[in-house]
Amino acid sequence: MTAHKPGDPTTINRLYGRAKGKPLRKLQQSLVDDLLPRIAVPAEGEVTAQGLFGRECPLHFEIGFGGGEHMAARADLLPDHGFIGAEPFLNGVAQALAHVDGDGGHGAPLGNVRIHHGDALDVLARIPDGALSFIYLLHPDPWPKARHAKRRMMNDGPVNLFAAKLRPGGELRFGTDHPIYLRHALMVMRRHTAQFEWLCEKPTDFQNRPGGWPETRYEAKARAQGHEVWYFRYRRR
Repeated sequence: MTAHKPGDPTTINRLYGRAKGKPLRKLQQSLVDDLLPRIAVPAEGEVTAQGLFGRECPLHFEIGFGGGEHMAARADLLPDHGFIGAEPFLNGVAQALAHVDGDGGHGAPLGNVRIHHGDALDVLARIPDGALSFIYLLHPDPWPKARHAKRRMMNDGPVNLFAAKLRPGGELRFGTDHPIYLRHALMVMRRHTAQFEWLCEKPTDFQNRPGGWPETRYEAKARAQGHEVWYFRYRRR
């Protein structure tokens, strides 16, 4: 299994920003207390499809799932696949748990989702190399100031880890509405062409959301504010 190197930028196991916002509502707190322990990724040991779901299946991993809309929609679309989501923000975890629970009876509960409340890199490092079919990094915190660039998830250390964990032909999906992060991510990915093929033939390929890519609330908010949104698909060579 690939391990972090202490000197790699952004692979250091450290979280930045808030871990909790406004107080949880009663139902949200009950989901955190009761449902989360049942579907949480184990704190230690190897993370595999067999260990999480009791069967072999394609594995998807979402880094910083926000409110969980994208993860839940993909899990509902692909019930035979397994989904792992990591999010350090407790309020986002609570919202995702509501989706997993079936939105209070308005939908079917999702049995193919497991959640880690914390640093995505902690879990990613414990997944066997070549085990993932998809990795999603959608609208991450842009950390726009130059001195904070090392905090961005799109950096050489994490991208090397993504490459190790994806199977050949697996896909990394990245979305952002922030022009600084866009330029930074393109610069980083140009250094990884031996590992990743950019699935792009024309500008509309990254200007329009591809099929099978559900909208997140962050994307909807960005569009409402008049921001352009960019979508990137990279295939593991």
